[in-house]
Amino acid sequence: MVIIMEKDASEEQIEHVIERLDEVGLNVHRSTGVDHTLLGVIGNASIIDPRDMKVLPGVADAYRITAPYKLVSREFKHNNTVIRIKDVEIGGNRIEVIAGPCSVESRDQTFIIAEQVAKTGVNLLRGGAFKPRTSPYSFQGLGEEGLKILREAADKYNMLVITEVMDKDQIPLVSDYADILQVGARNMQNFSFIRALGKIRKPVFLKRGISATIEEWLMSAEYILSGGNTDVILCERGIRTFETYTRNTLDVSAIPVVQKLSHLPVFSDPSHGTGLRNKVAPMARASIAAGADGIMIEVHHDPENAKSDGAQSLYPDQFAELMNQIRVIAEVVGRKAPQPRDIS
Repeated sequence: MVIIMEKDASEEQIEHVIERLDEVGLNVHRSTGVDHTLLGVIGNASIIDPRDMKVLPGVADAYRITAPYKLVSREFKHNNTVIRIKDVEIGGNRIEVIAGPCSVESRDQTFIIAEQVAKTGVNLLRGGAFKPRTSPYSFQGLGEEGLKILREAADKYNMLVITEVMDKDQIPLVSDYADILQVGARNMQNFSFIRALGKIRKPVFLKRGISATIEEWLMSAEYILSGGNTDVILCERGIRTFETYTRNTLDVSAIPVVQKLSHLPVFSDPSHGTGLRNKVAPMARASIAAGADGIMIEVHHDPENAKSDGAQSLYPDQFAELMNQIRVIAEVVGRKAPQPRDIS
């Protein structure tokens, strides 16, 4: 249920409504907008009648949210969520691009790639310090040393850091270095883990599970928001279908569908969505045209010798060309795109 307070509702009136809900064992998520205060009722709201809420002093309206995800839904919040980190806005009119290597392999490798992507206007540097690999014998990442390298490179070229956190125990460590914590596809429904991410005050980049429906994906985001962390970015990264030619099937249609259902920003990851270098750029272009708030791209200066996912990593010159194309498409769909910048 959502309760909309009058524009001039007093703090006393708002607190009175919250107390009434608390008395029947319901939790309340308070959101203050430009004109109104919204109270999102969390729990079994069927035990109260919206009509009883409407007659309380200061209440403008009250209605039930029909979707199983409450705080995530567009019914709860009509305007798009915009996440601000330093000078970067995610979910606004400007498209943001996340780029960098799949894995942090060495200091030299990370700095070479960071410099290349920064030149094109990228504000968010990606790179895995902890790598969840299908095989226990594959490269697992450099751990904290990788986090230090990633942070140092991002600071040198004035970028934010996004990197994956794999379990609850890693949250404090990764939070010390990263601006955004990524939840990989394998962890989307690790509910004890994502509950813990609801208690932190750093943005969470939530990738869609490999076989997850859109509703399951949004319900996972609901776990995080219900814990108090409202800064969640959704990422479509491809799902498993019967098709075997590409690594996954990038569900571009999920982008406008989710934007209709939810107020959260939506990104696309065509690198994992296709797994093939020559398919990444076309699907990136399609994602921007479909309305994505941003894309995540893997870039490597020597992909043939990359320790992970070299086949889906773009060469720096390919990535620079993609950024040029994104600028054209962004203008067509009424958005702004990152511009090249001087990093000297």
